[in-house]
Amino acid sequence: MYKRQANQIVLSALEKQAAVVLLGPRQVGKTTLALWVAEQQPSVYLDLERSSDRQIMIEPDLYLDELAGKLVILDEVQQLPGLFKSLRGQIDTRRRQGFRTGQFLLLGSASNVLLHQSAESLAGRVRYIEMPPLLLDEVGTDRLNDLWLRGGFPDSFQADNSKSSMDWRKDFLRTYLERDIPALGPRIPATTLRRFWTMLAHAQGGLLNAAALAEGLGVSGQTVGRYLDLLVDLMLVRRLQPWHENVGKRLVKSPKVFVRDSGLVHALLGLETLEDLLGHPVVGGSWEGFCLEALIAAAPAGTEPFFYRTSAGAEVDLVLRLPSGRTWAIEVKRTTTPKVSRGFHLAVADIKADQGVLVYAGEHDIPVAQGLRAMPLASILETLRGL
Repeated sequence: MYKRQANQIVLSALEKQAAVVLLGPRQVGKTTLALWVAEQQPSVYLDLERSSDRQIMIEPDLYLDELAGKLVILDEVQQLPGLFKSLRGQIDTRRRQGFRTGQFLLLGSASNVLLHQSAESLAGRVRYIEMPPLLLDEVGTDRLNDLWLRGGFPDSFQADNSKSSMDWRKDFLRTYLERDIPALGPRIPATTLRRFWTMLAHAQGGLLNAAALAEGLGVSGQTVGRYLDLLVDLMLVRRLQPWHENVGKRLVKSPKVFVRDSGLVHALLGLETLEDLLGHPVVGGSWEGFCLEALIAAAPAGTEPFFYRTSAGAEVDLVLRLPSGRTWAIEVKRTTTPKVSRGFHLAVADIKADQGVLVYAGEHDIPVAQGLRAMPLASILETLRGL
């Protein structure tokens, strides 16, 4: 087992809030984390995908009244959407009994569903934490290429060999398409959704072209939007929005789209080995997406990510607006040459970035120009975590 940074984040949040919602795709390690938390204090764990555990919660107040003073962990809580009103009453009752924090840990794999269900009922009583797949600083920089190739789902990353890892990811994709997504309600043919997912992988990091996707699938643009919303909600795809504050510039307004886990990109495209990946046209988009996910995960809570592009050619791969109000402009290149384009410098000036960074494949942290540093991925992750 790898020591996950989310462990301490969740423990700290439970010390300050009555309820914590831990979000993340299936198989990312949420249950493992929750069971570890359960070992640290008196707790009760229920998996709401199990009919026996759902049966217990048919009359939630009768059961939960007996557990005051214990942490109640509810896994896949989106299975019981009506539960949140009861949880609000439970939290308020326990507060009056002197139990103000660390009452509920709620795990879920559909972010918007959970946010919608809990926003009104638990307003002011809950903190939301997203658990990413394994991160570079959790597995070690010596495993960087393995993490990029296999992705961060623990079972995929820790597989005995490349074939076993690929087989796990193919099974993961099949399970989502054939079981998990239909369980959420949408009636989408698995073959159609897989083609859509694969099309996104081929265009990894490109601007969203809903019309081209719709034509390729033989569906409407509205349907493409619905498919994309679903995969974003399941935290499997990221829709990176364009920076929009330079009114006087002709900005690109379409979002960029990334399959969030690089291992899933490679599974969708049948790229089993590093040699397969390095020889494929998606290599640049895959590396950019891998670095972006790591950078966003390492940034302080409350950071807003964007990209910047104008019709005149000014471009930044990732703009991070930090909670402090500072803005970082980050360019990602899989090269050992610490050099950026003129378009990057123009973009940095446009958005008035406080710090420019080139993430490159070299080993040293070096200044490139005034306000611009070239840094290995591991170095900038460490810097972001220290902010």
